[in-house]
Amino acid sequence: MAESICRALRDGALEGELAPALTIKDSVASPFALQVFSHVISQLFSSILAGKSQSRGLVVVSFSRSPSFYLDLLKNKGIDVASSNKQIQILDCYSDPLGWKDQLAGSRDFTALSNEALVSSTAIVFREVKHMDKLYNSIIELGKGLVRGGKIRFSIAIDSVDEMLRHAPVSSVARLLSNLRSHDQISSLFWLLHSDLHEARVSAVLEYLSSIVASLEPSHQLANGQRGDLENFKHNSKKGKFHVRFKKRNGRVRVMSEEVQIEQSGINFTSLPPEGAINQGLVPKVQFSLQLSEKERIDKANVVLPFEHQGNGKPIQIYDGRRSLVDSKHERPVAAVENVQTNENCGSGEIIYYRDSDDEMPDSDEDPDDDLDI
Repeated sequence: MAESICRALRDGALEGELAPALTIKDSVASPFALQVFSHVISQLFSSILAGKSQSRGLVVVSFSRSPSFYLDLLKNKGIDVASSNKQIQILDCYSDPLGWKDQLAGSRDFTALSNEALVSSTAIVFREVKHMDKLYNSIIELGKGLVRGGKIRFSIAIDSVDEMLRHAPVSSVARLLSNLRSHDQISSLFWLLHSDLHEARVSAVLEYLSSIVASLEPSHQLANGQRGDLENFKHNSKKGKFHVRFKKRNGRVRVMSEEVQIEQSGINFTSLPPEGAINQGLVPKVQFSLQLSEKERIDKANVVLPFEHQGNGKPIQIYDGRRSLVDSKHERPVAAVENVQTNENCGSGEIIYYRDSDDEMPDSDEDPDDDLDI
């Protein structure tokens, strides 16, 4: 299922449609959104380098982590960032988000701190996070610098919408994300959200803007008012449930679930057991069986249905729907019935039809059930 997410972001947007958008949300009970976000970044950027993605560049907007975090992440995945810096750019909103360090440029302490932001030529410091319009323009300029204009597309990763909501109202953040989705050079975008830091309406707005919503939940849910013990806390600190909701173009919604496990080597996704296997013991016992025994199956096969021709070497008598076969033996047989061929000489056949009455209209192209309200 995680591969389905990466495939949707890799395939990008169709001509004239909005770019696919992914919301990765978690809570304090299952805080694994950053690991999922890092997994999606590494998978998408690997596809970009291999030329298997619609996008030809990646812009990372870092609010909650320094640029060196993502550079080290890609290096640990075996990606040579130094040789691929023309395909990735990091808009650094972490080092100096409000420009305070820039105002203290003469201070030695500031010089020591600013070296972290300038760890690589791929990172550009942004100091006006309160202005969503300027942030939008900076993202688009970085992306265009990667793909060199034209109709070539690029992808966007925002590591924390929570930090954006600290400095701007939800309407401004939603407008920025909507404008990014509708831009004709953006292939896909995704962002991270800690849902328990916001009201339900804020999460609803961001999910509405998304074509894919990935949510993380603890493996062991506690009832309301129940306090979790140390064993449950340890279990939920390493495992969780990963639910993904895909919104298709025709309006349908597809929901998938997996189990996510955090290990020292990284994050792993495994399929959950089917619901039927878990709840099989809860099925109520009934007084009858839906399965047939061998004897019942043989008896059923031997039943002769009324519309089957039995043959037996005798002329086949056709029931006309009005007369009984017993009465027809004492009447003069109809010529058409006498001429019906037996199974021994079945070169051709004919259909014999008896009208119920003389008032019955002959067949026509009109639908006899046209007046029925079906």
